[in-house]
Formats: sequence, structure tokens, C-alpha cells
Amino acid sequence: MMRLPLSRAADPDAGWLAMVMRLAFVLLLGTSLARYLTHHLASPLTPWVIALSIALAAGHLSGLSERRQAWLAAVLGSWAVLVLMAPSFAWCAVPLVYTVLRAFPPRTAIPLVSALTALVMVSQLRLPGADPTLVLLPPAVAALATAVFLYMQRQGARQHKLIIDLIRARRELAAVERRQGALSERERLSVEIHDTLAQGLSSQQMLLQAAELAWEQDAAAARGHVRTAAAITARNLAEARRFVHDLAPADLAEQGTLEAALAALAEREAAESGLPVRFQLDGSPAPMPAAAQSALLRIAQGALANVREHARAGRASITLSYLGDQAVLDVADDGRGFTPPPGGRGAGGPAGAGRGRGHGRGHGLPAMRARLRQLGGTLTVESAPGEGTVVSAAVPLESPPAGSPSPEGSPPESPPFESPPVESPRFKSPPEAR
Repeated sequence: MMRLPLSRAADPDAGWLAMVMRLAFVLLLGTSLARYLTHHLASPLTPWVIALSIALAAGHLSGLSERRQAWLAAVLGSWAVLVLMAPSFAWCAVPLVYTVLRAFPPRTAIPLVSALTALVMVSQLRLPGADPTLVLLPPAVAALATAVFLYMQRQGARQHKLIIDLIRARRELAAVERRQGALSERERLSVEIHDTLAQGLSSQQMLLQAAELAWEQDAAAARGHVRTAAAITARNLAEARRFVHDLAPADLAEQGTLEAALAALAEREAAESGLPVRFQLDGSPAPMPAAAQSALLRIAQGALANVREHARAGRASITLSYLGDQAVLDVADDGRGFTPPPGGRGAGGPAGAGRGRGHGRGHGLPAMRARLRQLGGTLTVESAPGEGTVVSAAVPLESPPAGSPSPEGSPPESPPFESPPVESPRFKSPPEAR
């Protein structure tokens, strides 16, 4: 089976190389014909030699010998007849060797090249006064040309395979990046929905239920619950619009700083739920990436929501501490507490979420860990039955380098935060203990 040469689109050099081979063949053919006519003009074979030379030049210049097996066989046959009639035409073997090597696979090309070489050797011996030692020259040239051509051809095939593999890998990488982007966006939206809309809807449900129970006995209190639920609804709507556009939380945008946003959150939580919540700042505020500020505020919102729903706490506190190159957020309550599983993964979420976990809940800790993992931060949960719960989130004050592994590594659980020890704001001692 004949092997077609690479197209110009696949190999831009294939066109000019083929043209050079054709022109070289015609040049050698013309030189051989001129030499023959110089020495054998009166020979009866001269008309046949001229006719075959013209036909051979026309046939080879057409390029059909590189694409059609029958045409190449006709060219080789015509050349062989010419060589038998006039040995000087043996010089045309060099371009024909390259044509055969380019047109056929090695298992077919090598025997054909050997036959062409043998014919050249015979023609050299037929020349008057031929030097027998020159008979070794054609096979040496043919062997060298064949070896170099096959080597370059295999190198080209390997490079072509590498290019195909590279293109395939780039396409697969692009597909993986698209999937990863979709998953990251899905994770972002799920975390935002959990920390804003879900918590807000839960608070609205509790307030509306309280309003329904108090409607007959205390209409004023019931209307207060409804107004509070409406305020939460308006705030949830604003938050939804902001996280769809990947903007900062509404509290952070309104207050301007993380400290002010946390203080406003504590004040609002106390007003809406009746649970006393105190905010405390330790250390001097330092510049912090916007993503870290948003993450700490969302974590505080989620932790307080769980305190309100599950902890049965009498009071809670939010503490923001600046410790050198890190910021630590502690959300503590004096509720019933729970026993965190090994590794600090509370089954029901932080700050009391381990108790009374309802159907479809329990996304608090994974959401918090996902936020902190992107920032190179850590999360720990300290709790015990009857001793309240402390959720501690630590983030670096500088954004981690792109591609650097997070401190949490591959395991889903966060290792303990290995910063200078800070006393957790447990409610076994007065709140001023911090």
C-alpha cells in the first residue's frame, strides 16, 4: 500500500521539499541526456533515449509519482530502461531514492532502494574504464541517505505524536478547568446561600411561628416579630443581590470595616433574638484582604445563627483578635455544648449546631472550612456537654501565594490552629477574661 506524503497544511515544508526533489531530478536527467548526446549522438538508441527522457521529466514533474503507485512504478521502470540503455542516467537515482522513501513505508521502500542501488552498481561497471572500487560508492550513499531519512522521519513521527498528546492534554485541561470553575461557583453559591438566605429564612420561620403563638395573647409582641421578620427578609434580599454579583456582604459594605460590621452584627442579633451578644476587639486592627473579611463575617453570622437555633444559650460573644500576621475570630456561647468528634469536626456544625441537628442541615462546618481553605486559614471547634461551645477561625493577614497548599491539606478536617495560644472566651469565667 502506498503511503501518501503529508499535506502542506500538516507539514508546510513538504511542498518545497518535493519541488526541490523534482527539480533536482530534472536537472540530473538533463545533464545525463546532454552527456549521452555528446558521446552517442549517432547511436540508434538516441531517439528512444530522448523520448524516454522527455516522458520521464514530464511524468516526474507532475507530482503524480508521489501520490499514485502505478505512476511511480512507470517512472521507475522508465528510468531503469534508460539506465540499461545509457549508464550515465544512473545519477538520477538520488532523487528517486528520496521519492521512494517518502512514498512507501520502510518495509517496501528499503527493498526498492536496494534494487535501485543494485542497478546503479551494474551501470557503473558497464561504463568504459570504470574503476571497480567506485562500485562501493552507490551502496554507501544509499545506505547513508536511507538511514538519515528514516531517522528524521521517525523523529518527526514522535514529535507529531507529542504535539497530538499536547493538544489533547490542553483540551482535557481546559475541560477540567471549566468543570472546576463550575464546581467552584456552585460551592460559592451554596456557601453564600447557607450563610445568608438559609439562616435568614430559618430566623423568619422562628419569628413567624412566635408571632402566631402570641397573636391572640399579645398582639403587639406578635406584630414586633412580624416586623423583625420583614426586616430580615429585606436584608436577605440585599444579601442575595450582592452575592449573585460576588460582592462583599451588605454589613461589611455598609459599615466599612470588619470590626464595625461584627459590632453591628452583635447588636442586631441581640435586638432580633433577645440573646445578649457582646463584641470585643483584641489588638490593633491591621489591613486584611477583602476576601478574608467577608469570610470571617459570614462565619460569625453562621455561628450566631446556630447559637440561636440550637445552643439554648444565655449569652454569646464575638471576639476578633489580631495576632501578628494572623487574625482570629472566636464565637462563643454558654449553651449546652456537645462532644465534637475526633479532629474537631462537629457533626452538626459550629457553636451549638451539634445539638438538635434537623433534617437537611449540618452544612455549617463544611461551608466554613471551604471558605477558610481558600484563604489558607483554619477552623477549630471546642466544646463539651454543659460547657458551651467556641468556634475559632484563623486567617492570615496576607493573601496566600497562588497555588500554595492550604494549611488544612487534603483531609476534610482542619488541624488545630498552631498560633500563639489564646484563651478561649468560655463562659465559665466572666466575659472580661479575654
